[in-house]
Amino acid sequence: MSEIPETASGVVWQSSPPGSIYDYIKVASFSIGPDGLVDQWSRRAAEQFGIAAEDVRGKDPVVVFIPPELRPRSHRRIAEILDGKEWTGLVPFRLPGERGAHGLAEVYVMPSETENGERAALCIVVDVRALRRIETDLAASQAIFGQSPFGFLLFDPDLTVLRANERFATVFGGCAEDHRGRTVHDYLSRPEADRMTAALQRVLETGQPVTELQIVGSAPGTSDRRHWSVNLYRVHSGSGRPVGVAGLGVDVTRRQIAAREAASARRNLALLNEASARIGNSLDLETTARELLDVAVPGFCDLASVDLYQGLLTGDEAPPGRWGPAPESYGGSAELRRVAFASTVSDALLGAASGAGVPAGPEVGAVHHYPFSSACADALRTARVRLIPGEDGSLVQSTLAVPMVAHDTVVGLARFSRAKGSEPFGERDRALAVELAARAAVCIDNARLYRREHERALILQRSLLPPGDPEAAGLDIACRYLPGNTATEVGGDWFDVIELPGHRTALVVGDVMGRGLRAAVAMGELRTAVRTLALLDLEPAEVLSALDEIARGLGAPSGAQQASRVVHKSRGPELSEVYLATCVYAVYDPVTRRCTFANAGHLPPVLVEPGEEALMLDVPPGMPLGVGGEPFEEVQVELPEGALLALYTDGLVESRDHPLDEGLGAFRRALTAPARPPEPRAPGGLAGAPHGGTPVPPDGGSRSRSLEDVCDHVLATLDTRHGEDDIALLMARIQGLAAEAVGDWRLPREPRSVGRARELARAQLSAWDLDPLVDTVELLVSELVTNALRYGEGEIRLRLLRDRTLVCEVWDAGLVQPRRRRARDTDEGGRGLQLVGLLSAAWGSRRTPRGKTVWFELALPDGDSAAEPSVEQLLSMF
Repeated sequence: MSEIPETASGVVWQSSPPGSIYDYIKVASFSIGPDGLVDQWSRRAAEQFGIAAEDVRGKDPVVVFIPPELRPRSHRRIAEILDGKEWTGLVPFRLPGERGAHGLAEVYVMPSETENGERAALCIVVDVRALRRIETDLAASQAIFGQSPFGFLLFDPDLTVLRANERFATVFGGCAEDHRGRTVHDYLSRPEADRMTAALQRVLETGQPVTELQIVGSAPGTSDRRHWSVNLYRVHSGSGRPVGVAGLGVDVTRRQIAAREAASARRNLALLNEASARIGNSLDLETTARELLDVAVPGFCDLASVDLYQGLLTGDEAPPGRWGPAPESYGGSAELRRVAFASTVSDALLGAASGAGVPAGPEVGAVHHYPFSSACADALRTARVRLIPGEDGSLVQSTLAVPMVAHDTVVGLARFSRAKGSEPFGERDRALAVELAARAAVCIDNARLYRREHERALILQRSLLPPGDPEAAGLDIACRYLPGNTATEVGGDWFDVIELPGHRTALVVGDVMGRGLRAAVAMGELRTAVRTLALLDLEPAEVLSALDEIARGLGAPSGAQQASRVVHKSRGPELSEVYLATCVYAVYDPVTRRCTFANAGHLPPVLVEPGEEALMLDVPPGMPLGVGGEPFEEVQVELPEGALLALYTDGLVESRDHPLDEGLGAFRRALTAPARPPEPRAPGGLAGAPHGGTPVPPDGGSRSRSLEDVCDHVLATLDTRHGEDDIALLMARIQGLAAEAVGDWRLPREPRSVGRARELARAQLSAWDLDPLVDTVELLVSELVTNALRYGEGEIRLRLLRDRTLVCEVWDAGLVQPRRRRARDTDEGGRGLQLVGLLSAAWGSRRTPRGKTVWFELALPDGDSAAEPSVEQLLSMF
């Protein structure tokens, strides 16, 4: 009988569903009549004892159930019971269907009366094994439910609490009984309670358990957010009827915190890994700053900016630690420039935001200061991170001001901000921000150092190469230089165009073995030496011999150059650092169109005559500079008008992918190829064009094109594999001086030749319409011819050359070079060369195969004429 509901008509009896407590404890009943025999036998008794009613009714129960040795005592008990005495005891009995097995029953015997008033007995029998099992189950259930360290709830089908254990009551207050009849809405917020109710209803309806349901809430009287993991399962009666839902809750707040920290650590590691891959891919300061923000936003923060010191960006030098802000008297930090800014916040919201915590402020590219008392200035000053809370009404929750420190030098400030609603910055976040800023700072400092070294390398390279487009008398010149080291843009190849007296020109191309800055330094020393030797107006072979001596001394200590030469000659180059180089030195005379070549182990020059194929000049190669021991030979070649002369280094024609002969052949074909429409060129003048050439046109091909086009075509056509070696290319088109631009006379060695020289010079200048120069030239020619008569030997030769300037030369067979000196007051002579030096733009002397030549140079009247000497200058000669 499960319940007795009350109605208006009285009490209505209802039958109990299967699975009640009586089914579990197996209660049976029978009765004993006044005669001591069984008169009633219930069905449960038949099932429990395994004896049908017809087999036991009317029989002595003692004989039926009790073993023989216990029957006397049992009969006495039956007699007492029929006398009206109650009895309770344990009675053994045989188990149905089990041979020799006995059970134990607890029997409750209660006296009764028949309708005739006779005494009888009613017996209630309970199987002791089932009773003990139920007691054990109840004890276990109580232990699990009451002693469990986890919160335990039992909900009835109406989803109200039937029972709660003490652990649950400890968390939510009161005692366990106080929670009966409550619902989940009494414990959780509305969203969480609705979610929990839906889960309970689903378990009750489907019978499918729910595991690891994550619930968030707070215990009464606290604001701490707690996390519980709830497991729900449906509870059934013995017959399988659902009677409710059981819930087991475990507090996993610490687990959630640990998981969140682990997730944060994984996120930080992922950010650091991404930073390693993305920051520093460029050697540009602004690009590196943007790369930092690309990593930080939105993976780490919502807004970020990078400010770098203005002095760092402009290339100012500063010792470590000196990029920091200026003292308070300056009014704040040193000048900074906003170089990068990133945000996940819309521009409208960002524009409306204000407050100290918003890194909007200056626009990208703007130069600004931080106030001295601000947290940002303090971070720069102390090189420590500062946490800046957002102001009330501000968009930003908080900001980390992180100084960017590289090699103990603060290079700028990175600011990371999180908007309200985001997770606040923690200690791990501070450490990550410092690491990100430090990595970017090192990359920025490297970029700064690269920029500085790159600028120095460019300054060095520009100082070692001829400035602008070289000019020379009787030559049209074009040149190209491509360093193999694109990082520093310096190399060991060089070319030079040196103006010599008499409108002659020295053309030089050289190649120091090796690459990079070290080779460039050696090249600079050799180039300087070549220019110095060229001023001495030595023959090409003599220049290379002197240059070889200099090359053998490079790399040795300043006081050991002579010892270095001895080592080279006696024991080999392995005992000293050797600078080896190849070089071609050529001197071109535009009057005769003759060019004298000397070669020190370099590739031969290439000549393209009009209407002919390109050919390689047969110039003895000689030994490279720095080897020593072998003389250099000279070759003189007469160059026709309009011919093309090319000097180059091996980087133009040599590669790992093809032999040298093939590269030289391709170079010759490229020089004689016809003019083509301009083609797009790769940076540096290189383009990927195949080898090969075309038949030579009647005009020689290259003559119809400008030299600049020829240079571009050669670099675009050849497979130079640029980057493997330096490339230097010097090209000159021959344009000799016209006959009418030269005046050449020979004078006998007699006093009247001085006057004759003045007459010839006057007439020639008048023919050239250079009358403003007549007086000066007459005076200086008279001085030089007089000196040739007084101190020289043999026949005298006078030559006037007109090109961009006017050059006058006086030749004689004497070997003694003139020397300018200051005459004493009592000297009658010795002032001629002083006068030449004052009135001319330049003067000098040089050796010739049969004597010497003394010359002076004057600017043309339409050019930058030299200033007339002052009275003080003229009087200083006396």
